[in-house]
Amino acid sequence: MVGARLDSYSISVHKRRTDRGQTQRIVMMRVGIAMIQGARHEHYQAIKHASMEMQQEVEVVELRKAEQVDSSIDGLILPGGESTTMRIASLSESLLEGLFDWMTKYPNRPVLGTCAGAILLAQPTKGRERFIDLDIARNAWGRQKFSFEAGVEVTLETPEQSTNVEVELSRDKFNHKPLPMGNHAIKSESEQFPGVFIRAPRFIQDSVKCQPIAHLSQEIVGVLQGEKLALTFHPELTGDRRFHRWLISRIMDCKQ
Repeated sequence: MVGARLDSYSISVHKRRTDRGQTQRIVMMRVGIAMIQGARHEHYQAIKHASMEMQQEVEVVELRKAEQVDSSIDGLILPGGESTTMRIASLSESLLEGLFDWMTKYPNRPVLGTCAGAILLAQPTKGRERFIDLDIARNAWGRQKFSFEAGVEVTLETPEQSTNVEVELSRDKFNHKPLPMGNHAIKSESEQFPGVFIRAPRFIQDSVKCQPIAHLSQEIVGVLQGEKLALTFHPELTGDRRFHRWLISRIMDCKQ
């Protein structure tokens, strides 16, 4: 299977001395973000922030065309938005088809899908097998005014940050500046994650056949299947980068 062949990766590894004199393994990696709609710029900021927390070097690739989604991409982020709009907006450059092709070809490379990104993992285009084994309901919490924040219990094992960093928000080539996020970083992995639910979908609970990793009270709001992590909330809109650190750590493991 192509995705299982780690030698198909473009691997660049070097070592760096830490302040304590220890040698740290640095893996060069490329993370692609689907730049269709939603908080894509905030995901960009979050993955860069997470890379600095882990003292790893990450090149973030803004994916706008199918031709950009190639074998050099080590991991993928599918941001939130409105899934129907995302499908229509991606037609001209065939981006979604390119993303689905990439996920099929490289099943062992990690993907983080949030909100509408989770919908795309559960409901890809017609004729494709879904990437997470569950049913999902769009906008199931109601309209925009019913959006909310709530504590989420997370059982996913994620790497701790190795250093505290302050990130200066910068504008991209389209003059877009990510929203400033408060520093809600949680010190203990046993504490709740600050979940942000905006016109969020809901997993049909009795349909879930993959590993639950996040709960809102008794409801499953995050799942893991293989290397696909799907969340119905928006981690990029908080200061807690644990899910983005998970993506980086999975890429590192795949490249070993």
